[in-house]
Amino acid sequence: MSLPRDMSGVYLTRHGGPEALEMRHDIAVPAAGKGQVLVQVLAAGINNTDINTRLGWYDREVTTATDAVPQKTAIEAGGWGGALTFPRIQGGDICGRIVALGAEVDDFHIGQRVTCPINIPRPRPDNKRAYEVLGSERDGAFAQYCVLDAVDLYDVSAAPLSDIEIAAIPCAYGTAETLLTRAGVSKDQHVLITGASGNVGLAAVQLAALRGAKVTALAAPQKAAAVISAGASTTHGRDATLPEGQFDAVIDVVAGPIWPQLIMALRPGGQYAVAGAIAGPVVPADLRDIYLRDITIHGCTFQPPEVFRRLIDLVNQGLLCPMIAKTYPLSNITQAQADFVAKTHVGKLVLIPEDPNK
Repeated sequence: MSLPRDMSGVYLTRHGGPEALEMRHDIAVPAAGKGQVLVQVLAAGINNTDINTRLGWYDREVTTATDAVPQKTAIEAGGWGGALTFPRIQGGDICGRIVALGAEVDDFHIGQRVTCPINIPRPRPDNKRAYEVLGSERDGAFAQYCVLDAVDLYDVSAAPLSDIEIAAIPCAYGTAETLLTRAGVSKDQHVLITGASGNVGLAAVQLAALRGAKVTALAAPQKAAAVISAGASTTHGRDATLPEGQFDAVIDVVAGPIWPQLIMALRPGGQYAVAGAIAGPVVPADLRDIYLRDITIHGCTFQPPEVFRRLIDLVNQGLLCPMIAKTYPLSNITQAQADFVAKTHVGKLVLIPEDPNK
């Protein structure tokens, strides 16, 4: 098939509000280099990290919750890995179809439906957990086409999920499966999951239930029914007073003022795994509550390939069912992100680029 010279996509031009996003129709279609493929983007999910990166929340000078980032005139290091190069095409959740192969790509063919993790492992001798983030350190899925390294791709051609549902998997489910793996969650354990009506939290509820764990979830009362349907046994409001010493593991993407309660909710020897801090990254801590009770804390961003591979096996077997709240044309990204920030929905918001063949 012949490829166009230009494509539509959304540039992040700087850190800031929605005005930092620019819909363009004259972006050069990238070429697949050695070991790479060119993918037509069929669907791209929206995540907290898209908003956080746009705002520059990852800058260490920012200490607020994600919905209260001060509008600084200059953020030095607002990306996952530090300073970003602008313009950048964001979007870490992708479902796409291969339309061109670079040199020395032998394991894939044109027409395959594929996805990849948002946190792409790039271990180095001096850092075994190094990674780069799709849509942060490299251009992502908020465009009609995206170049990906073949080594990072996973075939989902046979998965009984739609393109939109596949696009809901990488960030939310990849993060959730990493959290559960690091915390060693297993059958009959009692797990507390924060932010359970959000994308990662909802995925963690479903994946923990698949492992045979008993799940207690924190979520707004109006969203409790959806969280129960995903596999939670019990829900509590986000401001509930938590029982002490009840849980084998805490899966946290919220942090903020409730953090001391989360630690005390663990049984002695319990596992605390964290991959987000939407209520605030700076928390009060009494280290005695940790070392005297042998609590293990896991920071979870690096995603080992075997974790994502296991996740894709579940996808291809039809054992996962992402909840989709709404879809939008890519050109409506500003409204989609506004709806995401409002957090009145339960389930994934997904962007659909215009089909370049129409």
